[in-house]
Amino acid sequence: MSGVEGVGSDEVIRVENVSRRFRIDGREIVVLDGISLTARRGELIGIVGSSGAGKSTFLHVVGAIDRPSSGRVLYGGVDIFSLGERRLAAFRSENIGFVFQASHLLPEFSAEENVALAAMIAGVNRRDAARSARDLLAQVGLGERLTHRPGKLSGGEQQRVAIARALINKPDIVLADEPTGNLDTSTGEDVFSLIMRMNRELGQTFLIVTHNMDLAKKMTRVVRIRDGKFVDQDSDMLQ
Repeated sequence: MSGVEGVGSDEVIRVENVSRRFRIDGREIVVLDGISLTARRGELIGIVGSSGAGKSTFLHVVGAIDRPSSGRVLYGGVDIFSLGERRLAAFRSENIGFVFQASHLLPEFSAEENVALAAMIAGVNRRDAARSARDLLAQVGLGERLTHRPGKLSGGEQQRVAIARALINKPDIVLADEPTGNLDTSTGEDVFSLIMRMNRELGQTFLIVTHNMDLAKKMTRVVRIRDGKFVDQDSDMLQ
């Protein structure tokens, strides 16, 4: 991990008693209320719950997109929010991958360029970034679509590009927020199968927010969030 020493275990992230509160019109809204979670290397963890329960906010805090109001988020035993803004931004770019419901690809760039750009932002030179992008796109089944811009790709293909982009810097953890939510059932299953394959082959930890309980059942562990708290953390809760 960039600038952060490991702790010699398979623990990737530890969330300790994290809360996130917002003040709206003079009223305090508690979105996360003392959440704790430990994720280990190679886990595929589903996060389920009703709309507004705090799932996306939790991912944003874990991914250092948003800061907690209290509590700690530790990678390699170090609270990432103790880092300065520049180091935090570099850490996020190099060590955390993101896949969202919408692919958020840059429309003016090709599939290869969209993926390579993430590596270049992390400091990889253009030639190596392009080579890594081509290799990853081939792994996700898009080796023949390298030069296509997002507008020429199907929704499933766009999400495959987004997954390749999330993986290019070899992050320890990938955060996915409803990655199949905009796709039809068959395409969504294909994309999720790809995520499971990449998880097995590359060993990265995935935290995946989903409303799809059929997909959640395929994960190694599922946690349910309700009113900003985890109310279940059990690999057998959906059996």
